[in-house]
Amino acid sequence: MITKTKLWLGITAASIGLAASAGAWADSSSKSANGVRFHGGDEIILQGFHWNVVRTAENNWYNILNGMAQTIKDDGFTSIWMPVPWRDSSSYDAGSGVTMGGEGYFWTDFNKNGRYGNNSQLGTTAATLKNKGVKVIYDIVPNHHNRGHWFDELDLPSNQGKYRTDCNGCDDGDPFMSGDSDFNTGNYDIYNLFKDELKNLKDNYSAGGFRFDFVRGYAPARIDAWMNDSFNSGYCVGELWKGPNEYPSWDWRHHASWQEIIKDFSDGSKCSVFDFALKERMQNGDIKSWQYGLNGNPSSSWREVAVTFVDNHDTGYSPGPLGGQHHWPLPDHKRKMAYAYILMSPGTPVVYWPHMYDWGLGGFIRHLIGIRKSAGIKAYSGVNFHNQFSGLVGVTSGTSKRVVFALDSNFSHPGQVVSGNFDLVENSNGGQIRVWRER
Repeated sequence: MITKTKLWLGITAASIGLAASAGAWADSSSKSANGVRFHGGDEIILQGFHWNVVRTAENNWYNILNGMAQTIKDDGFTSIWMPVPWRDSSSYDAGSGVTMGGEGYFWTDFNKNGRYGNNSQLGTTAATLKNKGVKVIYDIVPNHHNRGHWFDELDLPSNQGKYRTDCNGCDDGDPFMSGDSDFNTGNYDIYNLFKDELKNLKDNYSAGGFRFDFVRGYAPARIDAWMNDSFNSGYCVGELWKGPNEYPSWDWRHHASWQEIIKDFSDGSKCSVFDFALKERMQNGDIKSWQYGLNGNPSSSWREVAVTFVDNHDTGYSPGPLGGQHHWPLPDHKRKMAYAYILMSPGTPVVYWPHMYDWGLGGFIRHLIGIRKSAGIKAYSGVNFHNQFSGLVGVTSGTSKRVVFALDSNFSHPGQVVSGNFDLVENSNGGQIRVWRER
């Protein structure tokens, strides 16, 4: 296991002191009782882009989001996950005839004139969303950088320990591909480079929080320190997409569950985490096993950190060239059931843009969001599963009402599992998806 000493390699005592002092004035209402930055547990997040946006709406995506701001608000979203805001000059063509690159995940520098739009458009759009009451969550990529381009904000000569390949054993995470583009985020200058940029996004680009990309590449404690130093009351979520069998045999995580691995990340970062435990069950298990995602854990302190999703720009298909990345796409016949589950159960749900606005699921998802909000379902809400029926049957207790959901099940009515008066508020796919809400 990585020791605490190594986690903090390269960060000075002064920096640690700043982190401690920042916590003293943080807005405690933004955190759970366990100190997780989750903003009350009532966020409903829209992923505000897909992999091919820089090709299907090149230089115009921010304008599109700006024009959609009121719709996004009206559809019930409290937050929007924005693409990487930094310039990405990368380009790649693997013989397909379609030039890829520019998505932000192999970025050049902190210049905001990228392929989603320009600096002015980004500032205007972020301010519009914020003014509509939609929290702006920027995608942050601290690990891999397009090293072939000069970085204006920092002198980055080789052999100064600022990239993982320039120092022996200095990096505390996995390499991204070969690792030669990976920043050593524990380096004092690199640490402060990102700390200052997070402050800049908060102060000048209406940031309400951050989504941290590829967190397997750096220590979770570093994210906690960055948040402490720059935006301790902001929202944060990490992407830890790494299964137990990817850890070496001597690492405790090799023998752990997906739930335990991602919860450990949350404990170290004090951020929520994408529920890859649930995603793995959706991909590989029967529908009854969906209850074993992090969001279905018996402990509320585990449920509250789960950020649930059906697909995203990496896992799912995207409109446009080559169908996007689709590294782990959910089969089409499961999609509506998956949305019914994440919106009627604990955790913080994320809706993928193409599902909402490109591929005809908008009305279905909008209706479920309305049910979720009317019941007061939170990230930490209680849920009870009833396995005596086929399929997946559960009762979620919101702050104002309970909901009963039955997915692909022979379950017939709420009185079989709970007392009270309930109305059937969703019945679709020939009864495959049914939801009852308490009166």
